Amino acid sequence: MRLSKREVTDIAKLREILEACKTVRIACVDDQGLFIVPMSFGFELDDETRHLSLWLHSAGEGRKAAAWKSAGDAGRPVAIEMDIEDGVISGEHACDYSFAYRSIMGTGTLRPVTSGEDKVYGLDLIMEHLAPDAPTAYGPGIIDRTHVWRIDVDEFTGKARTHI
Repeated sequence: MRLSKREVTDIAKLREILEACKTVRIACVDDQGLFIVPMSFGFELDDETRHLSLWLHSAGEGRKAAAWKSAGDAGRPVAIEMDIEDGVISGEHACDYSFAYRSIMGTGTLRPVTSGEDKVYGLDLIMEHLAPDAPTAYGPGIIDRTHVWRIDVDEFTGKARTHI
């Protein structure tokens, strides 16, 4: 990281960023080239080991699903990015303007979740993150039809630019 003063290393601050972010962007490569997709997510963060897992769900067809299956089968890494926009930092001149933000970026290994029990666990984490007061009942056949993915984030960094 070029500006170490912007690096976020405190685990409580990293958790705050994860909790505030509602979208993660996931980049990977397939036969057509590079692509990036925004996704809702749930997460687990171990404060001691700093291990981060992101949980996602999607349809089982399409470019994303095929690329993710291929990446998971081959053990190819994916990249993640999430951010919070905290507003414009004004200045005296145009080049003095900037933007306040908090972000997390990293790489990890994406794997399909196949067990029904693990799918429910992942879906519950997603619901807890996005809509903590919403019910988490799943209708008949939903779990079998839903594709759930987990990214074990091998490395990640946090960064913040404040208004000051």
